[in-house]
Amino acid sequence: MCDIVARTGRHQQRYEAGCRLVAGYKSSDETDDANSEKIIEVLMINSPSGPGLLFPKGGWENDETVEQAAVREAVEEAGVRGELMDFLGYYYFKSKTHQDEFSPEGVCRASMFALFVKEELESWPEQSTRDRTWLTVAEAIVSCRHEWMRDALEGGFSKWHAEKKIGTGEEDVTLTC
Repeated sequence: MCDIVARTGRHQQRYEAGCRLVAGYKSSDETDDANSEKIIEVLMINSPSGPGLLFPKGGWENDETVEQAAVREAVEEAGVRGELMDFLGYYYFKSKTHQDEFSPEGVCRASMFALFVKEELESWPEQSTRDRTWLTVAEAIVSCRHEWMRDALEGGFSKWHAEKKIGTGEEDVTLTC
């Protein structure tokens, strides 16, 4: 049994200009393989609503910052805790299942972040409906259910990781996005 309770419902979620505001993150972990080369992995989850994998994300509620929402969604959906690193960008998408009075078209704006995963929980709120999977970036690109998530991975995370790695001189830093 999990001590953490997932937030549900839309009554406390934020909207702006007809868009539901969503917070999410992608994760990477650099680990040594048999050849002692660094491999970057991203954390993805399945969804009970269909095939393909997703990055954890969800509604940004009125009583929290977008950063707090991203961290909360990481715990609720993927069962991971960590350090929020950087903002990766905004990504727009249209939800087929979440149209409501505030966003009748179902348009959402996701604020995506890099997260350095420090802990994988043994139990988490959505564990009964979601599995987490670590994939290489190439595997994740093929596995993404949505085009906007592929764009976030290729244009947001990959670019950010390359700049961070080169810009800081800390090539061995483990990063999560």
